[in-house]
Amino acid sequence: MSYFVTGATGFVGMHLVDRLLNRRGTIYVLVRPGSKARFKRLSERWGDAAKRVVPVTGDLGRKNLGIAKKDLEAMTGKVQQVFHCAAIYDLTNDDAESQLSVNVEGTRHALQLAGVLGVTCFHHVSSIAAAGQYQGHFREDMFDEWAPTDDPYFRTKHDSEAVVRFESSVPWRIYRPGIVVGHSKTGEISKIDGPYYLFKLIKRLRHALPGWMPLIGIEGGRLSIVPVDYVTGALDHIAHKRGLDRGTFHLVAKEPVSVGKVMNLFADAAHAPGFSMRIDHRLLAILPKGVLDLIGNLPPVRRIIDSLLGDLGIPKELFRYMGFATLYDDRETQKALKGSGISCPPLEDYAPVLWDYWERNLDPDLFRDRSLKGRIKDRTVLITGASSGIGKATALRLAAAGARVLLVARNLDKLEETLREIESHGGKAWIYSADVSELSGCDDLVARVLADHGHVDVLINNAGRSIRRSLELSYDRFHDFERTMQLNYFGSVRLIMNLLPSMLERQDGQIINISSIGVQTNMARFSAYVASKAALDAFSRCAQTEFLDRNLTFTNVYMPLVRTPMIAPTAHYKYVPTLSPEEAADLVAKAVLERPKQVSTRLGTAASVAWALWPKAMDVILNAGYKLFPDSAAARGDRKALKAEEQEMAPEAAAFAALTRGIHW
Repeated sequence: MSYFVTGATGFVGMHLVDRLLNRRGTIYVLVRPGSKARFKRLSERWGDAAKRVVPVTGDLGRKNLGIAKKDLEAMTGKVQQVFHCAAIYDLTNDDAESQLSVNVEGTRHALQLAGVLGVTCFHHVSSIAAAGQYQGHFREDMFDEWAPTDDPYFRTKHDSEAVVRFESSVPWRIYRPGIVVGHSKTGEISKIDGPYYLFKLIKRLRHALPGWMPLIGIEGGRLSIVPVDYVTGALDHIAHKRGLDRGTFHLVAKEPVSVGKVMNLFADAAHAPGFSMRIDHRLLAILPKGVLDLIGNLPPVRRIIDSLLGDLGIPKELFRYMGFATLYDDRETQKALKGSGISCPPLEDYAPVLWDYWERNLDPDLFRDRSLKGRIKDRTVLITGASSGIGKATALRLAAAGARVLLVARNLDKLEETLREIESHGGKAWIYSADVSELSGCDDLVARVLADHGHVDVLINNAGRSIRRSLELSYDRFHDFERTMQLNYFGSVRLIMNLLPSMLERQDGQIINISSIGVQTNMARFSAYVASKAALDAFSRCAQTEFLDRNLTFTNVYMPLVRTPMIAPTAHYKYVPTLSPEEAADLVAKAVLERPKQVSTRLGTAASVAWALWPKAMDVILNAGYKLFPDSAAARGDRKALKAEEQEMAPEAAAFAALTRGIHW
């Protein structure tokens, strides 16, 4: 017996051909010109048996599927059965015209071909969607009872069945699979669809929460989920059984599963927290009609929902199935399968297999270039304070990853040293001498940069001034606060404001502010420095809310104590644990790579939490540190005492510093 299969390069069609190859005969398969590469890959899958699979070029949109006359003549009298599997099914595809063309007109053209070939049976693979939004049990012999719906897929599956039922000149059989998922033994699936859209959410929950934590979810309607091996196994068996023409067969699960249980089965498979408390969606019916739609259509609510769903890759169309109320009777199918050994396994038996295949092969995160090079290559990065310390180490790191680095500092000689070092390793860099504590210097810098390069993709506000001096020694030094604010806050904001217009025009950009762990710990003696950094933090947080929907990101890097020339005036820092500039550059690279709201050390995050929960206790701890680490001789203006500070620090102070590594004492 020989066969003709449409949609053989699709998921169900591919597995059906696997089954048919266990039988004798030639299998002719319809291949669109654009699917030839896909067919070639499938031929490798079929191995030696591929010699019995003959590709026939054609198109669902044309009469007789657009098959050439010579191919029609070659198949006439040889093909006994046609399996029509081809259809458009995509949860996110609301294009009614394309679905009508393929699902309805394509079925009509496939039927025309079956008549020309004179086959003994036309097997139409439909869907349970043909029932529409029917409420209750939908039997296999029901058709006209479907509940009309605006959903183009549901409508075209019903209409394509009508074409088979009322226009076919050859015997026919119709098959209505449930929601088809991967192979129950291997997990194989060709694309993300249906319940797979929830997997990314489950993965996020696994990473964010402990597995024992109970979550609140929705119970939802009951879904008939079936593995592809059951669908194609049942289809193959029923197609070769006599006396079943003009029959319709529901290829559905023995027991439909609620949306909430589906989520929990896959959460268990992923070792993620489950939804122990599930709210029945019917409770929402107590709300006045239209209230939910009104709330959901409020612009802020809609934007929040769209943002969350977009981040998780969940199409809004998935929610159509949350309250699915149709149940499908499959008595005729079970009667036809009796004695075959073919049965649909319960979802709990193979959910771990589906999850494992998705995580190993289809998880979108697998296909992202997570390297720094993938993120920053050929992008233009402006770094202030790039002649030494954190700025220089960051410039070297990003240039090595392929960034076009713009080096900014006052000292031209040191900038040229950094430039030569970058170029010696094959990197690309440009130097700009500028004093970003002067507002006019900021304006001139941005004008030159935009004239030379057209735009800046990433601005790293690294240039800064730190002053470690207690308030008691600062009564007559108000200029310390002014100078620190001028560079750390006003200079950075001026650069941001000058670069924002070009970033907004391109709908792309990132601002990275090198802040300080002091903003999280509120260290004594750093009032001027911490206040200036906190001001920039606050500015960035406010700005982010304005530009979030335009692909502009503000990231604050709460940098711990780093061994740079800036800390040299405080002699006891020689004996305090610090980060190297290269380790600090790793934190900046993390900001570039992940574009988070903030980059923080664990100690810094813990300090923020402690301040929120136990502010008085934090006062006590910080006051103890204040007394252990006195003002430096430089801060006191005592030049004679500078030599004496070279001695090692007191043991208790060293122990305290080691315990709080990275904090500025």
